[in-house]
Amino acid sequence: MSKYMTAAEAVKVIKSGDRVFVHGISATPVQLIQAMTDRHAELKEVEVIHLHTEGPAPYAAPEFKDSFFVNALFVGANVRKAVNEGRGDYVPVFLSEVPNLFRHGILPLDVALIHVSPPDDHGYCSLGVSVDAAVAAAQTAKHVIAQVNPNMPRTHGDGQIHVRKIDALVEVNDDLPEQIVPEPDEAELKIGQNCAELIDDGATLQMGIGAIPNAVLKSLTNHKNLGVHTEMFSDGVIELVESGVINGMNKKIHPGKVVSGFVMGSRKTYDFIDDNPSVAMLDIAYINDTAVIRRNPKVTAINSAVEVDLTGQVCADSIGTFHYSGVGGQMDFIRGASLSPGGKPIIALPSTTRKGISRIVPYLKQGAGVVTTRAHVHYVVTEYGVANLYGKNLGQRAKALVEIAHPDHREELEKAVFERFKG
Repeated sequence: MSKYMTAAEAVKVIKSGDRVFVHGISATPVQLIQAMTDRHAELKEVEVIHLHTEGPAPYAAPEFKDSFFVNALFVGANVRKAVNEGRGDYVPVFLSEVPNLFRHGILPLDVALIHVSPPDDHGYCSLGVSVDAAVAAAQTAKHVIAQVNPNMPRTHGDGQIHVRKIDALVEVNDDLPEQIVPEPDEAELKIGQNCAELIDDGATLQMGIGAIPNAVLKSLTNHKNLGVHTEMFSDGVIELVESGVINGMNKKIHPGKVVSGFVMGSRKTYDFIDDNPSVAMLDIAYINDTAVIRRNPKVTAINSAVEVDLTGQVCADSIGTFHYSGVGGQMDFIRGASLSPGGKPIIALPSTTRKGISRIVPYLKQGAGVVTTRAHVHYVVTEYGVANLYGKNLGQRAKALVEIAHPDHREELEKAVFERFKG
């Protein structure tokens, strides 16, 4: 009997009370999501669990609150309102440990909705742009439903899944979502330059997507022999690979390869990873394992923050009690980089919000989550400079952070330092 069917037919396997994993990032299976949501009248208390997803999340709408509950491992814009209004919740977890939630039966999966390339001559599909935790979901779910798309690149690494492991195949021909990062502004360019000055030749890089990572990459054109071992990458990496700046020759594990768990960018990025043996798309439990990360030399991890307090505590997943994003892989790489020979963990952020509010603060907002503890933080970078907090006591840290705060806020911060540390 053929496994090929319509999306509506495929999602009939979903029952009330099921836990359903949804493939994320650029691999979000939009047609399967819509078909599942269309069954809202006959479903109750279906838990939808996922990392960041692109595109609409119709199951998170208020009118479907009795049918679906969002259990977010990372809070993206499309479910942020649902999570903060009580139609969902957020699981704070290191990205490296998400696969274990499925494999160890802590959050057993009834159904996995995934997005793959067409099967090759041997019957293998590829998870393509998003291997990360999706490979664990596909391996452990009771039922696997795959959206099969010729526009999904075939990637090398851990993301191969045979059609015999898939219960239903739904053919689509959808463009993958693309994210074009805007050109960095003056402050972001300066942050990028400040970060680039900390990066040694031969370093192994981890950074995400956005204006600041883009600015860092633009500042690395004169570096030599860089490598990449990261949870994700985007267009900026490709230019450095093509110019030879990134060649991975100094890496101790996977030398010569760009190692990642997922990608998000333009079609240029998706075409670059398609059948490219120099790119290894691997299980995030492996990529983000600190024992693995630390084996490469000079690991330089650049991550962002919502705010940093004067002792170095980093809030990166919430604005007070408002859940904004997730823990993600920040702690995995901050710790892994600090344990790497010559490694440098970096928190990079603009000194103020777009409204001019200081992001270096005396105290984190009430209810804010500490993603990276002050004991883990080494470098904090703004457009005004670099503060190296490693080995410094609380008072020394506070003074170093004031020096890279926006000038408009330094007097207020200095007063807070004096009141707290009496000097």
